[in-house]
Amino acid sequence: MNFQKRIEEIYFARDQARGVQGTLLWFVEEVGELVRAIRRGERHNLAEEFADVYAWLATLASLHGLDLEALGQQKYGPGCPRCHATPCACP
Repeated sequence: MNFQKRIEEIYFARDQARGVQGTLLWFVEEVGELVRAIRRGERHNLAEEFADVYAWLATLASLHGLDLEALGQQKYGPGCPRCHATPCACP
């Protein structure tokens, strides 16, 4: 199942009511929690924090009517957006 669609099924009505600004604040808070777990070397928290950041990012994309999977494929599908190589061959 598409992750972004699943997050929409679970949370979209609530996120839409909260609005972009409120949702953005939650996203930034989750990024902060991820940064803290990385900096402290808390491996046991990394999976949860990465998943939370991914979910909030998906929500923000949905609130803007954007499909993360399509955007990722469009920009990075051919390889590096600059040199188009995989792996990147940029200097």
